[in-house]
Amino acid sequence: MKSIIVTGGAGYVGSVLLRVLLKRGYQVFCVDRLMFGGEALIDVWNEPNFTFVKGDVGNQALMGELLAGEEIEAVVHLAAIVGDPACKANPELAEKTNWQASKDLLDACVNHKVRRFIFASTCSNYGKMADPHGYVDEASPLAPVSLYAELKVRFENYLLKEIPKKDDFCPTSLRFATVYGLSNRMRFDLTVNEFTKEIASGRELIVFGENFWRPYCHVADFSRAILHILAAPPPLVAYDVFNVGDTEENYTKKMIVEEILKQLPDGKVKYIRKDEDPRDYRVSFAKINRVLNFKVAKTVPDGIREVKDIVKSGVISNPEEQRYYNIPH
Repeated sequence: MKSIIVTGGAGYVGSVLLRVLLKRGYQVFCVDRLMFGGEALIDVWNEPNFTFVKGDVGNQALMGELLAGEEIEAVVHLAAIVGDPACKANPELAEKTNWQASKDLLDACVNHKVRRFIFASTCSNYGKMADPHGYVDEASPLAPVSLYAELKVRFENYLLKEIPKKDDFCPTSLRFATVYGLSNRMRFDLTVNEFTKEIASGRELIVFGENFWRPYCHVADFSRAILHILAAPPPLVAYDVFNVGDTEENYTKKMIVEEILKQLPDGKVKYIRKDEDPRDYRVSFAKINRVLNFKVAKTVPDGIREVKDIVKSGVISNPEEQRYYNIPH
């Protein structure tokens, strides 16, 4: 049985990934400091192949003990201070977690002969497109415009370019599109989820800068992409980077709203013009499709439908609770 460590496993992406890995028969070690609580782990708590380790990935003694005590096939590194606002609000913690703790963890994985290391990076690394009519891809220049993206780029460079290359180590960076959809640790501070929640709740949605582009990808498809990397022959993915998403799933904010209004036609929306946004990018996902035959299973309208249904039905009684947000709400 293959053993995998998932850092940040109680989070929005990690809590979905845990369940997928357990269903595939992996032995899963979840490392999380529970910054946003641990309710997302309750239904997997008694799974025989699940182990929870409470702690910070920056705790070198803790991580060293875990890596030394188990034969770990792979580490999926999701733990981070996530998003531009959260990093801006606490830059010292962001630097400590997203750079130093990540670097220490990677070094420990190399020392303990972990075979694979998968890093959750971001398409925010691209910043603003040079060609407003084109697409960026993995070979495009990186132009981070926030601390969050700067730290992702710094660690990506360390992971893929600065550490000595070894034949028995397979590190891969995944530049994820903007995520949405239902998770065991739900978030309503993500564009598709937030916009849908506002309109489904009967409030007027205020949209700033409706014409700037982003790619979007369902949280369940993140897990599918990680499975593709785990299953790929190392020469295909080692010391390489892949955008994760679908080229057809690039949207402006206005296009997202139009999709929501197809399902909630009585929604009220107010646009506030914003002529400049440092992040404006359409992304090509041709590489992951070509190399790994990866295709998304869900689209933005699917995610809108999910969020609309749980809000309208009252499954989540109060989506304004702080636990559904990564920054003070």
